[in-house]
Order: sequence, then structure tokens, then C-alpha cells
Amino acid sequence: MTKQNKTLVVVLSLILSILPLGAKAQSDAEIMGNNYSQAYDSLMRTFYMQKYANQHHRHAYEDVVEAFEHVPDSVIVRRIASMHTVFPLNYNEEVRAYIRLYLKIMSKKLDVMLTLSEFYHPMFEEVLTRYDVPDELKYLTIVESAMNPQATSRVGAAGLWQFMYSTGKLYGLEVNSVVDDRRDPYKSTVAAARYLRDLYGVFNDWTLAIAAYNCGPGNINKGIARSGGKTSFWEIYPYLPRETRGYIPALIATIYVMNFYNDHGLKATSFDYPIQTDTITLHDDALFCHVSKATGVSIPELEALNPQYRAEYIPGASGNYTLCLPQNKMHAFITNIDSVYTWTRDSLSRKPIVVTAAKGSGKMGKGKNNGGGGTRYHVVKKGESLSSIARKYGTTVKALKKKNKIKGDKVNVGQKLRVK
Repeated sequence: MTKQNKTLVVVLSLILSILPLGAKAQSDAEIMGNNYSQAYDSLMRTFYMQKYANQHHRHAYEDVVEAFEHVPDSVIVRRIASMHTVFPLNYNEEVRAYIRLYLKIMSKKLDVMLTLSEFYHPMFEEVLTRYDVPDELKYLTIVESAMNPQATSRVGAAGLWQFMYSTGKLYGLEVNSVVDDRRDPYKSTVAAARYLRDLYGVFNDWTLAIAAYNCGPGNINKGIARSGGKTSFWEIYPYLPRETRGYIPALIATIYVMNFYNDHGLKATSFDYPIQTDTITLHDDALFCHVSKATGVSIPELEALNPQYRAEYIPGASGNYTLCLPQNKMHAFITNIDSVYTWTRDSLSRKPIVVTAAKGSGKMGKGKNNGGGGTRYHVVKKGESLSSIARKYGTTVKALKKKNKIKGDKVNVGQKLRVK
């Protein structure tokens, strides 16, 4: 998939071109780039991550990078070789530089990445294995999105695997104002595995396939042609886009650090995450507010577990849509499933739907059409603008921009705006 805004690798490549290994360390934002930093910051605002932030102090190991300078190359080569990967983990000066940077980055993010790995990796591994994709490519989601299913790049790539709209549709991912399968952890992983396998079928080389995942097969073919027909990533390296030149070293560094962080003085603590979840296919529509009422699972938690639904609404009557819940809440949902469907049908018959937060519970309830205490949302449709939406709800463009922290005048199709 062509993703022109892989800021992570662009910025890292730029740093490597001008910054010697012994130079002053940069800030995380400078190293990772705005897109990656925003993805991580967005991740930390989700339900489970906020619980983590409230329960634990962030740790930092300022001596990690300095200590790394004294680790011999032979030690790193031996460690990499011990992993026995199908995808060749080449080691050179550029990879070493990325490892150094990632050790600093992970000194602050390791707890989160390891906990999310515990949650996502069993599913990643099952899907990748099914499609004959190397297991180690599960680490691409760290490079792509900071393992945040809600991550969105400036150019519109979305989800754990950062699919663009067109590539996602090509691989069967539904994207509309209600559902965005690019954010569905399972469906997007299947699509990524299929796409990576197809790219391998084109180049017969996993390193080139991964590079093509970043910049598109066309750019890889151009690099091959400009190199005089060479077919190795490192041979065509000078002829590739700058972001792609950094993409493979960044992935190798991630794989190394996530496997050998203990050997570099990094320690991690665990925190609560719903490792035990269950999924059920719905046969009728369901609003999150009514799922919450039936199960006691809060709206933010439902959003964290079901990031593919953009309007707190599951259109179960019109297709094969699922709901993910903590395993210990599934029985309550099944017991009350008919009530959830009934409540939802009643709500959907009254337009527009207004949801309000119940005091102290975090649950959502139904409000009246013109209720004074409700929070009302509007999903932007094709052809709508801030001015037309403001007129519809009897408010002003200025008020809409303030409520939704919008700086410019543009809104996107599918964007959810608070209008009251």
C-alpha cells in the first residue's frame, strides 16, 4: 500500500543522514515524527491506557542508550542469529543506529507495547501463519501505528496496519460512515497478511515485499530498474524513497529490541488489559448505549474493544457484524440480547438519536429529540459542510469548531461531530 506519510521512517532516515551515532539524543517527537507520536498519544487516551496511566508511573532509563554504545557488534549479530527468522534480519551500521534510537523510544513505551503484544500477538500469529507470512512481521504494527487500531495518518491511512482506503477496499475491508474495517484488528490483519503474501508472490523476496508494503510495488520496480536489475533490498536501497530506506532498518530494530530489551537494562511492568475477550455475531442492530446498559461495560470500553464502529452503532441487521466484549460480560449480553435489539429499534425509530452520560456510571442512555441535557452527534455525509451542519442543528460554524476542536474549515465524510 502506498502511504506517503510514514513520518516515522522519514524522520528516522533524515536523522541518520545528518546525525552521528554519538550526537545528542533527540526527543521522542523528533525521532518518531508527528504522525507516530500522535498515534501513540491517541492510544494513551483510550479506555485501558488511561487506566494504566492512572495506576502506574512512566519509567525512563536514561543510561540505556549510553550503555548501548559499548555493546560489540558481534554480540548483536549473535542475538539476531539466535532468533532463526524466515525474514532475513540483516545487520549493518544503519540497523545499529535504529536499534539505538528504538532503545531510547522503548524506555518509555515498553510496558504498553508488551501488554498490547500479549493481547494482539496470538491473533496476529494465527493469521500470519495461515497465510504463510513470516511470524516476525507481527512487529510491523509497532512501526506502522504504535499498535493503535484508531491511528490515522495525515493522508488517511488507518488502523493497526495503516491501510489506505483504496487498498483496504481491494482486500475486502468495508469503509463507510458507520463501519471502518481498517480499524478492525482481526479483519485488517487478514487483509495485511493477504497483501503481504501477494507482494511476496510478485518479488519472491520478503524484504522487498515488506518495502513494497510501505511504498507500493511500483516504487520497488523503479528501484530495481534504476539499479540495473539488482533484486536485493540493500542493493536497490539508494534508489528507493527515503521513507522506505528507513522502513526495513526500523522493523529490524523493533524486532531486536522487543526480543532483547532485558539485555539492555530495560524493565517492564504489567497492567490490566482484557486479555480474555469473546466475540459474538449480531443478527440485528445494536447501539453501544444499550449494550452498555445490558452488560455494565462502559461506552469507552466498548469503543476500545470494537474500534471499527464509528458511530457507537453496530448495523447487525444488514450484514455479518460482530461485538467484542470482556469474556466475563458475554453471558450478561446473551441473556439480554433480545432486549438490546428491542431498545435499539426503538431508539432508531426516533431521529436524531441523542445519547447522554448517566452520572457516575459511565453508561449511556437515550435522550429526547430536543432534550436540553443530551449530547448530540452528527456523522458527516457526502456534500455536507460545517455551515450546512450548523444550519441543520441551529448552531454556528464557530460553535461547531470550538466543540470539536477544528482549526480549519474542512470536515471529512464519516467524521463524527458533536453538535450539542
